[in-house]
Amino acid sequence: MLKRIEKDFNTDSVRTPIYEAHFPAPFHEGLEYSSPARGTWNIVHTGMLIPESHQIFVCALGCLRGVVLTAAEMNALGRYSSIQIREENVLDGGMEDLMIEGVTDIIHKLDYRPRAILLFISCQHFFLAYDQKLVFEVLRERFPDICFTDCYMIPTLRKSGLTPDQKMRIQMYSMWENRPFDQKRVNLIGSNLPTAETSELRRMVEDHGFSFWDLYRCKDFEDYLAMAEAPLNLVYEPTALLAAEDLKKRLGQEYLYLSFTYDFEELDYNYHLLADALAIETPDFTEDKRRAEAALAHAAAVIGDTPIAVDYTFTFRILSFVKMLLENGFHITEIYADVFLPEDEDNFRWIQERYPDIIISATNRPMMRFVHGASDDLELEADSERIPEQKIDSEIQKDNDYIQSGNRTGKKILAAGQKAAYFAGTDYFVNVAESGGFYGFDGIVQIMQLMEDAFYHKKDRKVLIQRKGYGCESCL
Repeated sequence: MLKRIEKDFNTDSVRTPIYEAHFPAPFHEGLEYSSPARGTWNIVHTGMLIPESHQIFVCALGCLRGVVLTAAEMNALGRYSSIQIREENVLDGGMEDLMIEGVTDIIHKLDYRPRAILLFISCQHFFLAYDQKLVFEVLRERFPDICFTDCYMIPTLRKSGLTPDQKMRIQMYSMWENRPFDQKRVNLIGSNLPTAETSELRRMVEDHGFSFWDLYRCKDFEDYLAMAEAPLNLVYEPTALLAAEDLKKRLGQEYLYLSFTYDFEELDYNYHLLADALAIETPDFTEDKRRAEAALAHAAAVIGDTPIAVDYTFTFRILSFVKMLLENGFHITEIYADVFLPEDEDNFRWIQERYPDIIISATNRPMMRFVHGASDDLELEADSERIPEQKIDSEIQKDNDYIQSGNRTGKKILAAGQKAAYFAGTDYFVNVAESGGFYGFDGIVQIMQLMEDAFYHKKDRKVLIQRKGYGCESCL
């Protein structure tokens, strides 16, 4: 029997015009839903960036399911292990022994010797108040050639204190130790994706004799440790700011926050800050700006008044991105986001005043399952006694045909981001997550080219958005 559990679908709680929306959180918190758009990174993906490292997760079997699937999907099971917490481990008070002996057994059985172990603890450790200091002291004494760091998979703390992303980025660099500074080294920290080599950010650093380091450049663990020699860390992801502050406190490395903006004046300001930090002259970016303006104009002419939906996973400063598009003649109809960054408040007010009818839609509310093109299921307000089985089958097929063909409006929609593509039900989308490493004026050029390509060419939405970790290898 197919029966709709809610007769009247009132979307007011999950969709609102921006003129009625509150900043920074337009929607009330409550029961949450996770869409199948998986392009954003999780703690497993991020931890794998450390070369010659091995991850060990210690938690209950149900929790292990997600992380082991991530490791398997990215063909990295050889760098992943787990220790299952069972009921007796909770009751007998032997959590410390379980971890120490479990990790020891894993290390002895590995077919390679890791240089670092990322040991992930879970909610149960906090509930049991186990002795974490003892665990790490014993492990470091047993394996002096291996660096150990504590990492955390604690969803129960997701709404209080540091977010998992913030904590993970701090721990990513926790194994660095004090080293003499090399004044010609500069790090980019906290980014899951490499900055495009054509970006002005990299050019500014490398064209003036500095070496530009991030985790992608590290070929081995020694390269990773040598990043501690840089006197300056660059940060453009807001989730990495606390990591930069921690490194300044521990190692004396200064940091410079260059917000991931799409505003030309903000970019100029960021590059002036970088030039001052490097003690160089600010380059002339006139030609870079001209290329960005030309790319915006060309894309606007190609895309025309096609409705565009964007989502927060596409870029860190989604409202800065939306403002840039609106200023250049694009037709934005919907923004999918649950919360906005404080630094985007001016952009929010600007859009709210000039484009009040743009819709803000939640992404993590259960009702979004039934909005636009998101639903893969048929909802019939009937039961099998009143509707013949063959008619139900026919309606299900009709609905499935729609899912494969696109959105229910019948109009072409261009999406920026996987969640926007999913909720809008469109196969015309830019498959980028977490800004894609496209920073600066050059980044704008590359994004406009991707938008034009997405406008002309369909993608296999159902396949692409289910692949975890945009930019990672995937066995799917």
